[in-house]
Amino acid sequence: MISPPEVICGLEGNEDAGVYKLSDDLALVFTSDFFPPIVDSPYHFGAIAAANALSDIYAMGGKPLMALNLAAFPADLPKRIASEILRGGLEKLQEAGTVLLGGHSVNDKEPKYGLAVVGTVHPKKILRNRGARPGDRLYLTKPLGIGILTTALKRELISEGALDLAITAMETLNAKACALALVHGARAATDVTGFGLLGHLSEMLSDGLGVGLEFVSLPFHERALAFASDSVFPGGAFANREFYSPKVKITFPISEEHALALFSPETSGGLLMAVPPENAPDLESAARIAGQSLWPIGQFVEGDGILIG
Repeated sequence: MISPPEVICGLEGNEDAGVYKLSDDLALVFTSDFFPPIVDSPYHFGAIAAANALSDIYAMGGKPLMALNLAAFPADLPKRIASEILRGGLEKLQEAGTVLLGGHSVNDKEPKYGLAVVGTVHPKKILRNRGARPGDRLYLTKPLGIGILTTALKRELISEGALDLAITAMETLNAKACALALVHGARAATDVTGFGLLGHLSEMLSDGLGVGLEFVSLPFHERALAFASDSVFPGGAFANREFYSPKVKITFPISEEHALALFSPETSGGLLMAVPPENAPDLESAARIAGQSLWPIGQFVEGDGILIG
C-alpha cells in the first residue's frame, strides 16, 4: 500500500497511533481502542477505557483534541449502567481537555466501550517507538500486573475494593508523563498495553540495538507477583510469550511464572521512554516535583534483544 507524503506514521512501524501532516508545524494523531469490562464498576470501566484510548495520543507526544464514543451494548443492558459507563468516559475526556463530538453504538451480547481519538502534534516532536540509542536510560511510569489482577478479579480471587490503587493507576492519564518526556528529550516512547512490557519494549528495538532490564527494579502492583506465582494469567500472556520470547534472554534467577508476568497484557499502562543519559538526572528531579511516578528499569545497549538480569 502506497501512502501519500502527508502520512508520517501509518501501518508500518507498529506505532501507537497514525500521524497525518497538515503543515510544517502541525500534524494530526489518530487512534482508537475499545474492549469489554475489566472491572465490575460501570463508571470505572468507562474511565479506564477512555484513559487507555487517550494514552496512544500521549505515547506519540501529542495532545488529545476530540473524541468519538465507540459502544457495543446488549439491548437489555440497563440504561443506568450504560449511562455510568459513558459518564466515566466523558469525565476522563474532560480531565484531558478533550471534546466529545458524538459516537456510534451497536447491539452486542457482551458490553464493550472505548473511543476514537484525534490529537495534534508537531511533526518534528513526534515520539516514535523507535529512536533510542545505546546508553539511553529506560524509564517506566506505572506499575505492572494489571492483567494479572483483573484476571484474579474475574476468577473471584480478589475483590474490586482491593484493587483501588490499580484502578487509580489505570484511570491516571499519561499527559504528565508525556510532557516530561518531551521536555527532557526522550528519543523514543510507547505505552504498555496489550503486548505486555516485553512485547512493547521489543517494538522499541532496531537492528543493532538491545536493552538490559533489571528485574529487581521493575515495579509491580501489590499482590500481582503473588497471583502470578499461582498461575493467574490472562490468555494473552501466553500468546505474547510465544511471539516475543525469541527476543528475550533471562539470566536473573526468577521463576517461570514471574517471567511470564513480564509478557502479561496491561490495560492503560504507563509510558516506556528512552532518555539520553545526560538528561536522566533532570528528568528524575522534575518527576519528583511534578508528583509523577517514574522508575528507571534499564538501559539501551549495542546488541540485540532484551536481556533481563
